[in-house]
Amino acid sequence: MTTSPESHLTRDPFPLRGRNILITGVSRRAGIGYATACRLAAYGANVFCHHFAPHDAEQPWGADDIDAVMHGVRSHLRDGARLADMHADLNDPAAPERLVAAATEEFGHLDALICNQALSGSDGALGELTAEDLDQHWRIDARASLLLAQAFAVQHTPGRPASIIFLTSGQHLGPMPGEVAYAAAKAAIAGVTLTIADQLADIGIRVNTVNPGPVDTGYLTEEMYEYVKAMFPFGRYGQPDDPARLIAWLTTEEASWITGQIINTEGGFGRWRPRGSTQSE
Repeated sequence: MTTSPESHLTRDPFPLRGRNILITGVSRRAGIGYATACRLAAYGANVFCHHFAPHDAEQPWGADDIDAVMHGVRSHLRDGARLADMHADLNDPAAPERLVAAATEEFGHLDALICNQALSGSDGALGELTAEDLDQHWRIDARASLLLAQAFAVQHTPGRPASIIFLTSGQHLGPMPGEVAYAAAKAAIAGVTLTIADQLADIGIRVNTVNPGPVDTGYLTEEMYEYVKAMFPFGRYGQPDDPARLIAWLTTEEASWITGQIINTEGGFGRWRPRGSTQSE
């Protein structure tokens, strides 16, 4: 069979076939974690989903049915690929290592780690915060990601292509009123991306951080949308699959020359707000 000179440019419809990927924060069908897990499955990956529904139960949007969440991801699996999941509270300093160990035992090894977990609430403006508010965001939004990355690197076989993706929140692009603790923890992850990428490049692991921008994950009200709609040049708010497409692509070999980057996927979101406004974006 003759192979055309252009054949190496043809895209594999299942670019993650045979890859094993751990993703955290897959607890709600309205979330970025769920959309990303579905993308990974559709691209052929074996997917290990972390979830912690008690966090969502404390939020205004409430908890989802985890069985239904996993069923939704499973419906996208390709060609005998597998799905596994685990409940874990990443506030526990031992949980990240246990989670990586469980995923590694399930699949034999891991090719990618996506740190999508985040804490909502327990936040405020300067003058409204407690030390525990700051510590809790640090533990879940930053410390857990660093410990996950550390455990992932330990299980990695040097020289095998692999990737880690952190999530940040655009705090470097504009203010996040009323979210000092969250912005500080996410800024730490963005700030350490290049340092970790430099270290792990020696063993073949790429490290990037994605800022998904404002995404409607079930919290958006009509009042909130009216406040910010003029900031979106395409005339719509971000949807979970918007960042999911980028995150999933970054785990493929097409992104093999990308590391140490903070990548924004915001649909041209323009940060401005009327002077004197205190409403969070």
